[in-house]
Amino acid sequence: DAALRAGCGLSSVIIGKTLAEALIPHIIESTLFPVADNGEGTMLFDEEEFKSALDGAASICVGMGWGQGEDYPKILEYILMNYNLPLVIDADGINTIAKMNTDTLKKTNCKVILTPHLKEFSRLSNYSIEEIMDRPVQIAKDYANRNNVILLLKGTTTIITDGEEVLLTDTGTPAMAKGGSGDVLSGIIAGINAFSKESILLNTAAAAYINGKAAEFACIEKNEYSALPSDTIHNIYKAINYIIEK
Repeated sequence: DAALRAGCGLSSVIIGKTLAEALIPHIIESTLFPVADNGEGTMLFDEEEFKSALDGAASICVGMGWGQGEDYPKILEYILMNYNLPLVIDADGINTIAKMNTDTLKKTNCKVILTPHLKEFSRLSNYSIEEIMDRPVQIAKDYANRNNVILLLKGTTTIITDGEEVLLTDTGTPAMAKGGSGDVLSGIIAGINAFSKESILLNTAAAAYINGKAAEFACIEKNEYSALPSDTIHNIYKAINYIIEK
């Protein structure tokens, strides 16, 4: 939903076949592409299935709701090595990358966008949280440059960098500390990059701004205690209108 409200024309959810039936009632505007799994929802890698699932994709987002699976490094490596698209890696996708050889990131034709919070970035970068907080911009910039990625480091001030340029956004509210808020951000990034490839760095920064501003509008409707990630999704249009009218 977040990707669609951010502007992409078609959203497809790739999921293990075991979970597909349970998800169908909740997928209204998006399409569903079930793939082989282990009988408990954890996806298995079948190259032909993933080739079909990703056919025609303009932007890819992986990791949200993944959990841990033995084939996930294979799935991620297949995407990294065979596509030339904006690729958002979030949540358990970041945990998967942390276990893989980061040389894969340097070889890919994808424009990888990593969206860690501090703890996730600590695992990725091998810096302690304290070290990152002491030099967040420089460490983020160095990591992005070294690994050929766009890094979006979540925080009160969000840092977005491709290793050369650094952009900062400070929209948002404490309500975004709830689980699922990061998934909304990833969907917005994927949605914007699906229809605009002019500057993936600027697209990513714009997505962070829109996500925070939509959460602010959600808190006006509800409050900082009661606003949910779904409320942020429903207010994406207000954030975009705010930018258009500004």
